[in-house]
Amino acid sequence: MSTEKENQDISRIGEWLKAALIALLLAYFLRAFVFATSIVKGESMLPTLEDGERVIFNKFIYLVSEPARGDIVIISMPESNYVKRVIGLPNETIEMKDGVFYVNGVAQPTTFVDEKQMKLTGDFGPIVVPENSYFVMGDNRANSKDSRNDLGFIERENIIGRSELIIYPLSEMQLTR
Repeated sequence: MSTEKENQDISRIGEWLKAALIALLLAYFLRAFVFATSIVKGESMLPTLEDGERVIFNKFIYLVSEPARGDIVIISMPESNYVKRVIGLPNETIEMKDGVFYVNGVAQPTTFVDEKQMKLTGDFGPIVVPENSYFVMGDNRANSKDSRNDLGFIERENIIGRSELIIYPLSEMQLTR
């Protein structure tokens, strides 16, 4: 009798270990290839994202599609990761003039920043965004290290994901798209 019970116990332990191993492998796979977290540093994305917030970003999305205008992206650079918004796409001519954003000479509506922030952006361009590169900016246009200054054009390979959800602090949990 005790041998049968011992065999059942060993079988249960084996099943539990197998389930734990599968869960760990699944968690590793999701973390490595699908989702990761990043911490927002600084005030460049105010009011959309605040300093210290933690976001979940989708690493898989840009394996099957390209960044789109308006996406909040995570950019991997040697000194740090940055969280910015895509403004200009490859091969576009972009320009900011008198608070109006133009793509290939056509005025574009901007829904992610208000009129005051648009005016604070300052005039620039026309600029041609190089092939396989993106022009990014922070939503806090007066206080952002972005493509207008130190970051320059962002090569596609440096965009590692799209922000999806604020997860910390819990009181601020919401989609970022």
